[in-house]
Amino acid sequence: MSSRPDFLPPTRHYADHVESLMEKAIQRIGEAGYDRLLIHSGRSRPRFQDDYHAPFRAHGHFVHWLPLPTHADCLLEIAPGRRPRLWLCEPDDFWHAPPSPPEPWWADHYDIEVVTGSAGWAHLLEVEKATALIADPLDFPELGRHADLNPGPLLRGLDEDRTVKTDWQLDCLRAASRRAVAGHRAARNAFDRGGSELHIHLAYLEAAAHDPNDLPYNSIVGLNEHAAVLHYQLRDAVTPAEHRTFLIDAGADCHGLASDITRTWVRSADGVFADLLEEMDALQQRLVARMQPGMDYVMLHEEAHRGVAQILHDAGIVRMSVDAMIEARVTSRFYPHGLGHHLGVQVHDVAGRFAPDGRELPPPDAHPFLRLTRTLEAGNVVTVEPGLYFIPSLLADLREGGLRDRFDWDAIEALVPYGGIRIEDDVAVRRGGAPENLTREAFAAAET
Repeated sequence: MSSRPDFLPPTRHYADHVESLMEKAIQRIGEAGYDRLLIHSGRSRPRFQDDYHAPFRAHGHFVHWLPLPTHADCLLEIAPGRRPRLWLCEPDDFWHAPPSPPEPWWADHYDIEVVTGSAGWAHLLEVEKATALIADPLDFPELGRHADLNPGPLLRGLDEDRTVKTDWQLDCLRAASRRAVAGHRAARNAFDRGGSELHIHLAYLEAAAHDPNDLPYNSIVGLNEHAAVLHYQLRDAVTPAEHRTFLIDAGADCHGLASDITRTWVRSADGVFADLLEEMDALQQRLVARMQPGMDYVMLHEEAHRGVAQILHDAGIVRMSVDAMIEARVTSRFYPHGLGHHLGVQVHDVAGRFAPDGRELPPPDAHPFLRLTRTLEAGNVVTVEPGLYFIPSLLADLREGGLRDRFDWDAIEALVPYGGIRIEDDVAVRRGGAPENLTREAFAAAET
């Protein structure tokens, strides 16, 4: 990570972080009937018929404990009555640079044994103790007779514990937001200068001091119509003839915790699209203010749909009442994705569709892509990302159906070249008072 002061990864609160995780893990282990828990960091694999390995990222449950997102084949042991033990894998490999050595601020909280490969800890799987192993099944096709791989009740409990962030994790998420915001500001400047998608992406990486292999997800950098491709994966090196709009969905990493931020920009401040963008920003901020303990996220998602319906009605794009649009699922053609998701060591973090007691909470039939269906509680960090898009394939059957006369198709055709709008902030739910908007606070700090 860059040595810039605003990018420096936090180290305070880490001792409390480990203590909190130990307390919860020991309780989960006992409730599930195990003597100990092993967590594997993961293993790098080559592509089929190739010796090239994709950039490695450790599994979420390992990074939940340790600031080692790029360390493969490590093993963490958690057991009652002793400190956590880490078998830290540092391969004897002249082909690649070795991993960074342990730093005292985190290493002092573990008993560490350095090994050069999995052979250094494989014997642990044969120890005569009731053992739960959290790992990718592909890495462990065979297990000793004392170890169970990813036992369901325990895994669901560990997933649940990840939904509430420690103070150290919140510090990391704030740092990841600051880092991403530096990139977003540079990306907007590159858009204003008329850059291509590739040029804008490179400007983001430079300002965020980020290697692309370490990004928490593949950045979305879309100009004009590409802003309507929800997971647009390309970066055109050719500059378009006209810069109308720009959507960037890009995050950053801090100790394996991610930020996930989206902004939409329009070249001209005048016109229908600019007005829609202003209204969507206001809607997004109203929704952020609602991210409080006890709020049903499905209800908040439905509020977002009502807000989008009101915007479409007020703009004259759809000549229907808000209630009629919701009943006919019209807004799902303009806003097809969910309002947001849990955020943490994974961008789409775990347990979003489960209740705290492990019951499944499937999304409503009307909103199958909603990733978060539970009630919010203090310590959750979630994204809030309503959208409004003009996607011809989603609107085609409306043009031919019985409601076709309720739409201003000329206005819609004029908006298709602008793509769409998404505004996404990372928000921490707090006990009492307003939520903490990590994204807006990072933007505000960067502008002072």
